[in-house]
Amino acid sequence: MTAAARERALDLPVREALPRLRDALDRAGTAVLCAPPGSGKTTLVPLELAGLAPGAGEDRTRRPRRVLVAEPRRIAARAAARRMAWLLGEDVGDRVGFTVRGERRVGPGTCVEVVTTGVLLQRLQRDQELAGVDVVMLDECHERHLDADTAAAFLLDVRHTLRPELRLLAASATTDAEGWARLLDAPVVEAPGVAHPVETVWAPPPTPVAPPHGLRVDRALLAHVAAVVRRALAEREGDLLCFLPGVGEIARVAAALEGADADVLQVHGRARAETQDAVLAGPDPHGRRRIVLATAVAESSLTVPGVRIVVDAGLAREPRTDHARGLSALTTVWASRAAARQRAGRAGREAPGTAYRCWAQGEDGRRPRFPQPEIAVADLGAFALQAACWGAPGAEGLALLDPPPAGAMAAAGAVLTAVGAVDGVGRATARGEAMARLGLHPRLARALLDGARLVGPRAAAEVVALLSEEPPRELGQDLGDVLRAVRRSPREAYAARWRREVDRLRRALPKDAASQDGVDGGVDGGPDAPGGVDGAAGLVVALAHPERVARRQGGTGAYLMASGTRAEVTSGHGGAPWLAVAVADRPAGAPAARARLVAVIDEETARVAAAALLREDEEVAYDAGRGVVTAQRVTRLGAIALGGETVRHPDPEQVRRALLEAVRRGGTDLLRWPEQARSLRRRMAFLHRTLGEPWPDVGDDALLAHAATWLTGDRLDAVDTLALLRGLLPWSSGAAARLEELAPERVEVPSGSRVRVDYTGDQPVLAVKLQELFGWTQAPRLADGRVPLLVHLLSPAGRPAAVTADLASFWAEGYRAVRAELRGRYPRHPWPDDPTTAVPTRRAAPRRGR
Repeated sequence: MTAAARERALDLPVREALPRLRDALDRAGTAVLCAPPGSGKTTLVPLELAGLAPGAGEDRTRRPRRVLVAEPRRIAARAAARRMAWLLGEDVGDRVGFTVRGERRVGPGTCVEVVTTGVLLQRLQRDQELAGVDVVMLDECHERHLDADTAAAFLLDVRHTLRPELRLLAASATTDAEGWARLLDAPVVEAPGVAHPVETVWAPPPTPVAPPHGLRVDRALLAHVAAVVRRALAEREGDLLCFLPGVGEIARVAAALEGADADVLQVHGRARAETQDAVLAGPDPHGRRRIVLATAVAESSLTVPGVRIVVDAGLAREPRTDHARGLSALTTVWASRAAARQRAGRAGREAPGTAYRCWAQGEDGRRPRFPQPEIAVADLGAFALQAACWGAPGAEGLALLDPPPAGAMAAAGAVLTAVGAVDGVGRATARGEAMARLGLHPRLARALLDGARLVGPRAAAEVVALLSEEPPRELGQDLGDVLRAVRRSPREAYAARWRREVDRLRRALPKDAASQDGVDGGVDGGPDAPGGVDGAAGLVVALAHPERVARRQGGTGAYLMASGTRAEVTSGHGGAPWLAVAVADRPAGAPAARARLVAVIDEETARVAAAALLREDEEVAYDAGRGVVTAQRVTRLGAIALGGETVRHPDPEQVRRALLEAVRRGGTDLLRWPEQARSLRRRMAFLHRTLGEPWPDVGDDALLAHAATWLTGDRLDAVDTLALLRGLLPWSSGAAARLEELAPERVEVPSGSRVRVDYTGDQPVLAVKLQELFGWTQAPRLADGRVPLLVHLLSPAGRPAAVTADLASFWAEGYRAVRAELRGRYPRHPWPDDPTTAVPTRRAAPRRGR
């Protein structure tokens, strides 16, 4: 290509903003650049900042500046470097190069180096000054990846304390730059976008589809997306870019498009570099159309030449972490409106285009405005270790757009302490610094360091490489089988990346660990790993996730993990008694976790790998069925009981705590309540309800609140509930002496009988035979006359005949009807005309003839 052609390719909209951007960086040292997709911010701006852009007006006599460009994804970093090198007419590795995990192409003359944000963090930890670097550009800041937020915080520290001359540029594809401007104390420079309109076509499914759930996406939605792709190909010209949430959905839609009159290409983080290069190279030279099925990696930083159509499924994947159970997973969510704008913009990079959105226009306003920042939802273990190694334990003092959630940081701190990465106050240990240099999550770093010693560096590196990028599911669920499969597949894309990562990890190991290469045996792992491949895989997984060692429960496919979470394992484990769970998630609402990748281990391996969770406890519990306290000395691996023995003389304080816990769970019904105690409790409850203070509340909650004061001894049935209640009576005020007056246990009726009062209901009840109340025109009123007794008048057989709280009214109005009904059935009992003057009696008249 001629120099003139390259100059035309450099004529991008962002060029108009370059003078203002240079001025902002010269004045403030920091800047925020807002430039829409396709404006050239990722390619032209770094060349301009380095002084390499042809015709940009820079002084070519001075040395080029060294510019470091940080991209959130490997595919974007490689693509950006290739594009800039092409614009200069050079090969990658000359004046423009890149470094991503496992691949580095730079030379002695490299001025612009594109790196991933993860690589930038590693470099900052090794060299806080970034010696020789003049400008750092954080691209795609709007995506709010955790590594980018962390790098920005570290770079601000560098500018404030070590290198105030270091220039820092945050570049975003959206205009929501206020937060970054405040954080960096930087001016905002806005650049125009490409003036190619994009028409929006709303294409919702014809019938309702199920919302995304975990990693599940309704197949009906994917079938609809494939149908919209076919429709768009028929209605519009040009290549098509379709956004889907993950690799599985891409494969399913690709299968549904079989036979389409176009080449179907799949772009995602696991795709071969050759496939990615083919997509970015441009339209098919023979004019055949292309359908590019892509994940969010194609949202930004990449121009896919020839694309005039975008089909958006409207879904995205975000991390979610269950800190209590140690489970992390991606989940499918509705894509934000900002992401939808980004995706639609891909259709208008080179010419007018069309974006088909597979949801209803009315739903669009209900979608989130922006994606959640990763710091709010992700596992913060790696972030917490980076902060500790930086000298900011707990991320204290770091300039972050959003503070890390306290619970997530506490969980991360617990993990770092458990693996020996930080000390008691959160400062990084020498081991922690070595772990951070490995470029792995702290769990995997621990597994690599300790695994190298136990199974050899190569075997440990091979397993950790599998864990650092989840292998394709078609390889199976058993990690040992997966490891054998990738060893046999040198040309498969995943296997090639795995080999590069294995080599990187072995090189990154400290010398004392790497020197143990001699312990590695043949292809099945080292001699120190029982069971060869399977033994090495199981031990390394257990070292990475000790809380996920799991033992089978009964004869089912369910396992109990050391964390206390139940896990369902469907295949790939052979019914083994013990497993180490490498990958698991817990779908919303599911009663158990779902183990997706496991390795077989034995109890000895579980004990070695999860030694920090091993404990021996004296467990005292109340057996409600037998009414006794039981005590055992139990060995546990986390929540997994390994065995126990009976303790004959348990600690009295533990016995007391067990009884307290039992009565708090089971309530006061676990106590022995003789009738006298039940009666007193009901009377006291009546007075508390009616008069209030000083009469105490004797309900379950009130009694249990003070259980520690009255629960003594080692048996619940030995508690003297009558004495307990008597002790609660208001003796100090003198009111207790009036108990019998205010709430008598029995009331003497005109016949001379002393009848028990029933305080069970809301109103006290006196149930007595009608003939015993002759001459009584008014029943007593209780609680200082506030509550009338409710009289249940019984027939001579003891059955209810009438209910009244006003005896005088009953004798005057109701008695006649009762008398007429019952006197024929009970002729031996008196039924006087005037009951108010009759003699009360408990007995019937004697039979005649006796």
